[in-house]
Amino acid sequence: MRDRVRERVPVVVQASGRRRRGARALWVCAETIVTCGVLVLLLVVHQLWWTNQQARAEAREQVSVLEREWEISPSVSGGGGGGGEGDPVGVGDVTGEPGDVGGDLGGGEVSPEPVASRGPSGSSSAPAPPAPDSRAFAILRIPRLGLTAPVARGISKRSILDKGYVGHYPGTAGPGLPGNFALAGHRNTHGEPFRYVNRLREGDRITVRTRERTYTYRVDQVLPQTAPRDVGVIRAVPRSLVKPSYGYSTAGSYLTLTTCTPEFSSAYRLVVWAKLVS
Repeated sequence: MRDRVRERVPVVVQASGRRRRGARALWVCAETIVTCGVLVLLLVVHQLWWTNQQARAEAREQVSVLEREWEISPSVSGGGGGGGEGDPVGVGDVTGEPGDVGGDLGGGEVSPEPVASRGPSGSSSAPAPPAPDSRAFAILRIPRLGLTAPVARGISKRSILDKGYVGHYPGTAGPGLPGNFALAGHRNTHGEPFRYVNRLREGDRITVRTRERTYTYRVDQVLPQTAPRDVGVIRAVPRSLVKPSYGYSTAGSYLTLTTCTPEFSSAYRLVVWAKLVS
């Protein structure tokens, strides 16, 4: 019986050292890929969600601050485009931060070239600009989009656009004044105030409130796409240099909105023009 019963001894086959090292390398690579994926996901969430929450909250607070200030201390100047201290915002009295001025249009992604506003004769009428000021001086409202946003002097990404504000192009007219009151805003991230400006249609109402009064503009033209360096769209008499069929040939009081297009890209610029009606 003993001869028939054989003791079974387990046999352990050990992997070679090379195989163990290969498995360990694969595990490290897998961990690295997963970690990178999580970091990318967190970055996307931060850019697409968190920056919007922060910027929108700050913009709403700034609008509330302005409205409280204006109720407590209304203007005594009797009219004109409003600055934060009750003084008219004239042509050329806005500026970006040093180092932020580039050679193309803004629109939320890059900084624009300052374009001096010119009268019908072509001579510059812009006084020397003051120091940069990122404090909001006006409130932009677009009922069709449900948009309410503070407007600040200049187009610095860091101190203006990334805060969810709309930026007033350097060298362009103040609200309600002859010339072109030109504005830039983000289309994606950081509050994205101009996310849906492509939905604006002729006749839509846009208001700009300052300490002195509220100005009403009506949308007149939409330029769906133009080059980033098409600075003609923010001149005193706006006309596209790339697509001359878009724009104007006579002086007036214009409002220009610029932003990047297509969404999540800064390849081109979308432009909306409106005319002052009251």
